[in-house]
Amino acid sequence: MDNQYRILVVEDDREIREGIEIYLRNQGYQVYQAANGAEGLKIAGQEEIHLAIVDIMMPVMDGVTMLMKLRNQGQEFPVIMLSAKSEEVDKIMGLNMGADDYVTKPFTPLELLARVNSHLRRYSKYLSAVNQSENRDRIHTIGGLELNEDTVEVSVDGVPVKMTPMEFKIVQLLIKNPGRVFSADEIYERIWNEKAVNTDTIMVHVRNIREKIEIDPRNPKYLKVVWGVGYKIDKQ
Repeated sequence: MDNQYRILVVEDDREIREGIEIYLRNQGYQVYQAANGAEGLKIAGQEEIHLAIVDIMMPVMDGVTMLMKLRNQGQEFPVIMLSAKSEEVDKIMGLNMGADDYVTKPFTPLELLARVNSHLRRYSKYLSAVNQSENRDRIHTIGGLELNEDTVEVSVDGVPVKMTPMEFKIVQLLIKNPGRVFSADEIYERIWNEKAVNTDTIMVHVRNIREKIEIDPRNPKYLKVVWGVGYKIDKQ
């Protein structure tokens, strides 16, 4: 793996933090360590970070607060949250705030590395799409909802909507197939490029997207649920 990627590990348990760094460095990644969210936020402001692994429960500043501040600052790199099994509510809160994934403790190094590699591959493609236009018109419009694949931008009634890479991918899949219903499993497998294991993340991402593109998220105009089947963006 190309060592151009810089990974931020934010974890108050020094042993876990240093253990993660060892495995990441063995993969060729550059690693920055922080013992709490405040330290992590400072490093993210000073260095070009491509992915962060952030524990939820930490002193000084917890992981969810750090994540919220990162997203408010416009930092869009993938964030993988670490959580204990007793922290289900925190996990969902983290996803609501813009986390891309979560890993439950205890985890194996191979499991974490697989998630890191997977998210960095997608983020790399996302950055390439931002930086390199393919010189052809790839704008998809449904009513007032518009997605531009070349500029990686979404707008509603001409107003830009800020989306995480994962949210963009979901809208991109649905808007390019108007009227087609995709199950949560299918969305997961198409975007993550791996077999769906836990699709709770899709449900949360869909909810986040609705909050951003719908005037009334409870009565959506664009992103609709077909109960018991999946999700679609309707033809207007």
